[in-house]
Amino acid sequence: MKETTKIWKIESNHPMNIGWKSARVFIAAVLLGTCCGAFLSLATVARAAHASPNGAAGQMPAYYDGELFTVNMFEVPASDPIIGHKPALNIIYATNDLDEEQDFPPVINAIQGDGFNPLWRQVLIVFNSGNTPHQFVSDTEIEAAAAGANPEITLVVTDEVYRCSVVGRK
Repeated sequence: MKETTKIWKIESNHPMNIGWKSARVFIAAVLLGTCCGAFLSLATVARAAHASPNGAAGQMPAYYDGELFTVNMFEVPASDPIIGHKPALNIIYATNDLDEEQDFPPVINAIQGDGFNPLWRQVLIVFNSGNTPHQFVSDTEIEAAAAGANPEITLVVTDEVYRCSVVGRK
């Protein structure tokens, strides 16, 4: 019995066994670090996507005919060919570029069941001198404010197209 114990002690302190133990500890540490790093990266991406004005989590409020909806926005890269083919694009009116924080929620001119198309051309609202910026709640209000001899606003049609989904009422 004592010889077996001695053999075991000798084998457990053998340099080859110590190397395998060290290798296993190293591999476990690397795997743990990789898993933690992946988890933190996913959490960071999820937070960034939630804060992002684009992508699946790029949700923002938008008005349609006086009612507040939630829309999901994503800018379509290289929009010129889409504009060039002149498909029926919906309009999204915004006070700032949709990639930026908005002063007021944008206004959309369609929802599902009312001529809805998932592609939206951005039109910027610029308040003319002497007019106080305020929230519009419909495309009809915007068009009226841009009309007449002394319009309250100027509409600037951009070359940006967005994929916009109306995901629900606010």
